[in-house]
This record gives sequence, C-alpha cells and structure tokens, in this order.
Amino acid sequence: MVLLLLSFMEKEQTIEKDDLREIYSRPTASWPAPHVSPSVSWKELGLLPESPIAHSDSLQPMIELGKILFFDTKLSGSGKISCASCHDPALNWTDGKKTSVGHEGAVSKRNSPTIQNTWYYNRLFWDGRSRNLQDQAFGPINSETEMHSEMYEVMRKLSRSSAYRQMFKKAFGDEGIDPDRLTEAIAVFEKTIISRKSRFDEFLEGNKKALSNSELRGLHLFRTKARCINCHNGPLFSDNLFHNVGFSGAEQGYYKVSHNEADMGKIKTPSLRDVTRTGPWMHDGQFNDLQQVISRYNLAKFPPGVADTLLRPLGLSVREKRDLLAFLGAISAPPVEFNKPAIPE
Repeated sequence: MVLLLLSFMEKEQTIEKDDLREIYSRPTASWPAPHVSPSVSWKELGLLPESPIAHSDSLQPMIELGKILFFDTKLSGSGKISCASCHDPALNWTDGKKTSVGHEGAVSKRNSPTIQNTWYYNRLFWDGRSRNLQDQAFGPINSETEMHSEMYEVMRKLSRSSAYRQMFKKAFGDEGIDPDRLTEAIAVFEKTIISRKSRFDEFLEGNKKALSNSELRGLHLFRTKARCINCHNGPLFSDNLFHNVGFSGAEQGYYKVSHNEADMGKIKTPSLRDVTRTGPWMHDGQFNDLQQVISRYNLAKFPPGVADTLLRPLGLSVREKRDLLAFLGAISAPPVEFNKPAIPE
C-alpha cells in the first residue's frame, strides 16, 4: 500500500513539473488517468454535442409552435406566467432566483435549473420524476403553485385562436389541438436549446491559447485531486445519475420515484456547462457563491451515512480552489442569441 501511494505521488509530481498545456493539448485518450472510484463508470470530458434534432428541417413548424407556446402566458391560469418566466433566455434559461416563484407569488422549494441541453437527461426535475421533456411539460402547467392551470382550459383558449389552429395544422397536419400535441411541440422546441461553445471547447478544437494557466490547472484538478469527474463527466459534465451530496436536508429526492431507501436524498447531477452563469446553486438555491460550493465539497463534512460514498475530504489549497473555479468559468459561456416570438391573440 505504501509503495502504491508513493508511486501515485511520484506521478503527480511529474505532472506538476511537466507543462500542463502540452499534456492537455494531446488527444483526450492520452490525458492523465482521472481519479475515479472503482464503482464509477465515467466518460471523458469532450466537445459540446449538437442537439439531437439539429438537422431535422421537417420539424421546423413544430419547433416554431413550441417556441411560441413556451412564451405564451395563456398557458397559465392567471394569464401572467409562461414557461419562460422561470427559464429566461437572457439568463442562460434560468430565472436567477434562489427558488422559483409561481402563481400569485407562491415560492417553490426548488431552484429553476437551466433547460440548456436538457435533451441529454434520462429523467427530468431534480428528483427525476419525469422520463422525458414531453412528460415534464405537463407538470408546471397543472401545478397549483406554478402555472395553476387546467389542460382543458388551456385547450379552450388556444382553440379560439385561428393563428394557433393554423400553426398546429402546419406542425401536425390538421388543426386539432390537444395536450399531447402541445407538450410535444414544447419538448421539441426545448431540444433546440443548447449551450454556446465555451473556451474549453475552443481549446479542444485546437486553440491551445484558449485556456489560461490557472484554467488548465483547474482542468487537471477537476479530473484528478478534486474528483469532480466522478459525477460530472462526459461532454455535458453530468453522469446522468442521482446522488446524495450532503446538501439534501429533508429532501427525499429520487426516493419519491424509486421508493428505494438507498435513493433517499439523491438529487439529479446537473450539467456544469455554463455553471458560473446559472446561480444560485444546488437544487434549493442555497449557495450564492460558487467558491462556497467548492469549499463545502473540499471539506466533505457530512454525517456518516448521509452523503454519497464518492465524497471525501479533498485537501485543496487556496490556489487550487481558485484554479478550479477558473476552470468552471472556462466551461461557461453567455447564452446563444435568442429572439422572443410574437404571441398570437
């Protein structure tokens, strides 16, 4: 065991002496081995993937319909709230609030996550209660505290609009308006919402000056000593799984879906793309400062049996925490330019 530890330390010292820019300029398959637990099935970090419908020209009428529906307050009972109320394109499709605010000022217990790249997830919502984007779209519309509406009432409102009837005809072949078509259109539109390429993507594409020395050190830490890659791996920096990272409190999380005691308090791993622009952070928005989040993970002081076994004290120095934060900035970018649609009467 001592020999293995010494060998590991020697390798780390060698990497520190070498030029990280040269090391990480190699193909990703030649990057240093990440520090992951044996139980983790991980994927290497990579370029931002395209939307799965990026080249589906035939879906354009449905995408345009879904875009309008996403911004239409008629989908709410009060006529004041739309999907965009909690997912503003100017805020990287978040609302910038600790927790979302719904019908008549009702305050949610959860933070509104970005909907950028949501096509990637196997399950939606922090607790994973929806299997896909179409199923997810039903929830807020019917929620008493969010949009506070009834689907039959939404159908009645939309059916009165000749403009909507024509848009549904272009998208689906006839003027029929029903909940399944409405949520399908919204889901297809949401699949077009992706992040802008970051400086990390530019680095991977060959611009070796795209990252600063601090950001490169942060990349190396992310994959090694800081162990972030255990959960935040792959091109979208998420393992698409659920974990109890010690911040859940009374939150049941994925247990509400699985009814498995082992899932108590487990929350969906969010993508870290654009993370510096999508605060406040965590499922309940409890942190306004990303450095605080890094410090909490660094200490990993949680009651035994509460947090995921992947978590452990990291021993990061002040500079290392600063470098890690710098790398999170390098995988973040302003939102793609977006023109809000005109809403039919």
